[in-house]
Amino acid sequence: MNVLRIASEDIQAFRWRALDWAVRQQTHTEDFVAFLNNNGIAYPNDPFPDRLFVGAKRVISFSGADAFEEVYRVHQEKPSFLVGYWGYDLKNQVEALSSRNPDRLGFPDVYFVEPRWIIDFEMTNLPDGNVLISGEGDPQELLKELDQYHSPLLKPLPEATRANVSCRVTSDDYQTNVRQIRQHILAGDVYELNYCIEFFAENVQLDPLATYHALNKRSPMPFSSFLKLGDHYVMGASPERFLKKTGRKILSQPIKGTIRRGQTPEEDALLRAQLLNSEKERAENLMIVDLVRNDLARSARTGSVVVDELFGIYGFRQVYQMISTVSATLGDTVSWADAIQHAFPMGSMTGAPKIMAMELIDELEASRRGLYSGAIGFITPEGDFDFSVVIRTLLYNAHSGYASFSVGSAITYDSDPQQEWEECLLKARAIRDVLEQGD
Repeated sequence: MNVLRIASEDIQAFRWRALDWAVRQQTHTEDFVAFLNNNGIAYPNDPFPDRLFVGAKRVISFSGADAFEEVYRVHQEKPSFLVGYWGYDLKNQVEALSSRNPDRLGFPDVYFVEPRWIIDFEMTNLPDGNVLISGEGDPQELLKELDQYHSPLLKPLPEATRANVSCRVTSDDYQTNVRQIRQHILAGDVYELNYCIEFFAENVQLDPLATYHALNKRSPMPFSSFLKLGDHYVMGASPERFLKKTGRKILSQPIKGTIRRGQTPEEDALLRAQLLNSEKERAENLMIVDLVRNDLARSARTGSVVVDELFGIYGFRQVYQMISTVSATLGDTVSWADAIQHAFPMGSMTGAPKIMAMELIDELEASRRGLYSGAIGFITPEGDFDFSVVIRTLLYNAHSGYASFSVGSAITYDSDPQQEWEECLLKARAIRDVLEQGD
């Protein structure tokens, strides 16, 4: 493993140029890029690192039996960085479940690679910073190639690439399903369910990198991500962590509770207080915290599960979010893969009880979730990891021209169908504006 550390006079410009080079001009045969981007946003227990993975030394093959165990086995045989994602439909491996809706996007259920190059961008003293290049090759040659690459300016999306976005369900259908969920809650089948809807565009020709740049500019998030898997692209603006492991400590940070930002400081403060004091939002958040505590307890030393923060309010460009933090110490015989599998899929995207919630999700939703509400992230050679929740994320199949993103909200018995519909539209606004308006 060769490592090169250099100083950059404009670290922000350098990382966008490096991403552009990786996506458009990479000279190796592999067609894989993963970019993690925290946008300089502070986050409890730290956000994603600013890191670019380029190329694939090896792509993990899956038999379809147990993806979590297969990734663990590959990592044990050769400890290394692995980067990729767990798709939501791995639920069918974790539990006796199925997925009835068609797969319109064609992403694999799970995808992990050992990257050829890892480029870290250290934001030490903006705008200056350090670039750390590591990989099995000559980092000086890679740096020379990057320095000689002149990336085109990332301009607003041309009108030809803009899309007409449709929703898979109507407002009336959505509200009917919310009322049906409330009846399931009344009957005791579930006590909370995360109901999601898909927005999509067909026969579109996107510039994925320019689209991601526009989305990131409009909605910067601490778990932003860009993935290129051949002709499949992920453009993410996630505010939520699924699960992180450092040493023997694991932690999860579920989000439940959203409100828009205000137009003035006074309105902003009022809305923040409204979210913090909302009995409905606190009840939703607490239900998922209890579910996460149970999920982590399956992997934890007895008595080690702790709620580090309950009902934390954090502000982002478009919204305020209610975020709680739950942590635990792994049991002595529990592997890192067990910890992920025991908590997957994340309770904030299912509801509770989890298995019944997932059965109802498949019955009521009109789209297969696929990668949406799965998890994107990386595993270190030491077996530490960090994974975000795949929300506020645009998925694009360049071969078919199909673009898709989904949004959802937690439905409880107290949910108002019209208000839940409006919350979904609020969450969809940033991606929809980028696709339809180009900014």
